[in-house]
Amino acid sequence: MIKAKKKFGQNFLKDENIKNQIIKAIPKFPRIVEIGPGLGDLTQKLILLDIKLECYEIDSDLYEILLGKFDAYINTKKLKLRNIDALLAWNEISQSEYFLVANLPYYVATNIILRALDDENCFGFVVMVQKEVAIKFCAKVGEREFSSLAILASLNGECELLFDVGSECFEPAPKVTSSVIRLKKTKKIDLNLVKFKSFLKVSFAAPRKTLLKNLSQIYNKEFLNSLFSSHNISLNIRPHELSVALYKKIFKEVENERKQ
Repeated sequence: MIKAKKKFGQNFLKDENIKNQIIKAIPKFPRIVEIGPGLGDLTQKLILLDIKLECYEIDSDLYEILLGKFDAYINTKKLKLRNIDALLAWNEISQSEYFLVANLPYYVATNIILRALDDENCFGFVVMVQKEVAIKFCAKVGEREFSSLAILASLNGECELLFDVGSECFEPAPKVTSSVIRLKKTKKIDLNLVKFKSFLKVSFAAPRKTLLKNLSQIYNKEFLNSLFSSHNISLNIRPHELSVALYKKIFKEVENERKQ
């Protein structure tokens, strides 16, 4: 029996009911990319779907196990299996349209989700992450956890927290609760994403301070006062209390002001 490796944040999902729920949550899509297939339990269910399946496993020991387990599918081109860090293989992953499926360890979850959000060829994802990470991406305006991560997700579509997964569903059992989240990309991004990310970083630099105070570190305060007034935004509003639509409007107007 192979032992989970702490350096890769491995916890193997053993609960059949949870595996089936994840499969049901995945929309029909011709090409699915699975990151971190582990022992291949979810892969075994994915491979029965009428899809082109590609799996990226960083652990060489697990890769060898997967090669033996899915040898027939690999030989018939039903499955493509790679032994590589997915973040280093993203150009390969993004060569054509795909839907992402993954059980992501905490240390890499946010980076992979953000990469998937930025990738125009990624049409969405169903991923399992630590619950705290799930909440950050799925938070709604007004909630304390609402931050730049939730805003970036919402630019693409609605990020849903589908269900929680208790530690007893894994081997070994982690010390945290996990959650499965889903996002189907239904929107086109209509702004400069690189600049908008920088704008959000300033907006949420000090979450407990007012949004006006945060933005005043970079932008002209008098202009911001006028801008907030024109949109009926309270000067005392906190970063988590402003809607995504107003964040986009303010961003576009401060960028226009900078160009003048």
